[in-house]
This record gives sequence, C-alpha cells and structure tokens, in this order.
Amino acid sequence: MRAVVWTGQIEVRDDVEVRDLRSNEVRVRVHAAGLCHSDVSVVNGTIPFPTPAVLGHEGAGVVEAVGDSVRKVKVGDHVVLTTLGNCGQCDACDRGQPTHCRDTSGKLRAPFTVGGDKAFQFANAGVFAETTVVNETQAVVIDPEVPLASASLIGCAVLTGTGAVLNRAKPRPGSSALVIGIGGIGLNVLQGLALSQCGPIIAVDANPAKEAAARQFGATHFIAASHGVDTAAAVKEICPLGVDYAFECVGHPGLIRQCIDLLDWGGSCVLLGVPKLGSEASFVVQSMYNDKSILGCRYGAARPHHDIPLFVDLYKAGKLKLDELVSATFAPEDVQAALDAMHGGGLNRAVLDFT
Repeated sequence: MRAVVWTGQIEVRDDVEVRDLRSNEVRVRVHAAGLCHSDVSVVNGTIPFPTPAVLGHEGAGVVEAVGDSVRKVKVGDHVVLTTLGNCGQCDACDRGQPTHCRDTSGKLRAPFTVGGDKAFQFANAGVFAETTVVNETQAVVIDPEVPLASASLIGCAVLTGTGAVLNRAKPRPGSSALVIGIGGIGLNVLQGLALSQCGPIIAVDANPAKEAAARQFGATHFIAASHGVDTAAAVKEICPLGVDYAFECVGHPGLIRQCIDLLDWGGSCVLLGVPKLGSEASFVVQSMYNDKSILGCRYGAARPHHDIPLFVDLYKAGKLKLDELVSATFAPEDVQAALDAMHGGGLNRAVLDFT
C-alpha cells in the first residue's frame, strides 16, 4: 500500500504493509490526513524519531476490521483517530485525564513494514498510509455525514487548540486573550476563545496574510509582527494592563517570554508550541507573584471520547468551523508540494487524500 515514510528523507512508498490485528485493535482505511507542524518537526529534527517511520497523526477514515475484544467500534464506522493510546484502566484514565496516562507516551509502536523491514508509527497513529492499525481507544465514532477531510482535523488541530481553551484555560466570558502563531493550532485556539465568549481576542502572526483567517475564526484584533512592529506595545494599546490569557502556539522561547510579560495580574500563559528538545525559556520571577500562571498543555488536555462528539455536534450546529480549516487537498505523492505550501504560510491546513 502507499504511505509517506520518513527514512531520513520523505519518501512516498508503495511497499508498505501493516501487520495483523491484535485483540484490542482496529484497522482503519484512512481517507484523509491533515499535515501538521508536528510531522514537520520530525523532518527538521525538532522531534527526534527513529526511522523508518510512517508519518501522520491527524486522520479520519472507515473501520475495516476489529479485534476479538473490541466492543465500541464496528466495521463500517466512520472514525476520527487520536494519538492517545491510553489504556482506559489506570488511575489517570479513571479520573478522566487520558493525556496523563503513562501508556500514551514514550512507547514506540511498529505495526508497519517498509520493503520488508520493521517501521515505526509516528505518534501512535501513522495515518499517512492507506491503512493503519490503532488501539480501540484511539478510534472515535462520528456521524458519517461529516466530511472525512474536515473530520480528520479534529484529531489534532481542533483537540489541541480548542481543547486547550475549553479544558485547560477555561476562561470566563469577557476574558481578554492573546494568541501568538496563527497556524492550524492557533486558529482553533481562536475559535475556542470565541466559543467561550472572550474578548478582546488578539491574534499575532508574522505573516500579515493570516489576518483574514484569524478574524474568520474569532479574532477581534490582528497584529502583524513584522516590519518593525512593536508587538508588546500594540497589545498594550488594546489591553493597557495586559491580557487575561496568552497562548503561545509557535514553540519559541522568546515568544513564551513575551506571552508571560504581557499577562495582566492573575493572567495565565498556555504553552502549545513545541520548541526543540531541551529548549529553555526564562521569565522574571518577581512578576509571577501577581497570581500569574504558566500552564503546560498536552494535546489540549483532551478527553477524546467526550470532546470529539462534542466538536462534531458543534460543527453540525454551525458553531465550530471545520470545513474552513481545509485550505487544500493533495495526493500523497504530492506531499512535498503540500509542505512547500505550508511553509509559504498561505494555508490554514493541508489535507492528504488517500481515497
């Protein structure tokens, strides 16, 4: 079958196979997969990952087969896939915090072969392939009327961005907010803030072409952080005392510091961007005594089996934008063109079409 494989370089291969199911697993025919900066981070070395590996972690498709012990998913179901391979049995899972499950990180699954050699599965998903195998807990059934290209983006961009607002920050209506970095995650932070009735909502990006999308997804103000613009001063013109919430969606230590510095008393900075492994950021300790907080956030503190149906319902009610996230679709063979378009900054999200 076809798959996009990282071997030290990006390759589109047709000699990829996936192993037989285990009792708690589901085999999914992937229809659509979003291209996320986390995949790019593997390619550029920000996220170290062994090779060969089938890339992709944001996808949706149709169930082809289920293991003997699978009960919640059946053949023919349309599903959104999540990166969480949580066990469903530990204390963290039992208290409704699957992102804290130790089974969700640090374990490398290798259900694929490439040219007969074992190949890893990026982020427990490996959805840049015509077919993948995941744990039952990773496949969330959705309404088949939802377009799979749009649904695929729920699995990372929406869960991470909108989830960070609703599950981690939990802002009160009327809270002011700053979002730095208006890519797929940042856009979903914006619509999470809009759903939470926040305002003003300030979007910041170095690319001025991002303004239209930022406003479409909920920003009330846009600052183009380029051409000598003093971002801090521009934010203070809108919120002289600082903002209640700041979301860093780039993964740059300097921008993390800027978010912290722009907080009002009692404000919270939420970290969503992924810097290079081992990166450190600094802040002035004295400023934190005004009840400021720095919040790490993994995968939007998501509860996928609660959040994904909620987001689907919001989409069907016209309250959550999914179709608008899909700027362009590409064949897997054109993955480099999709990457080039992403780096050009003109896309909300690129989707690979495996149908």
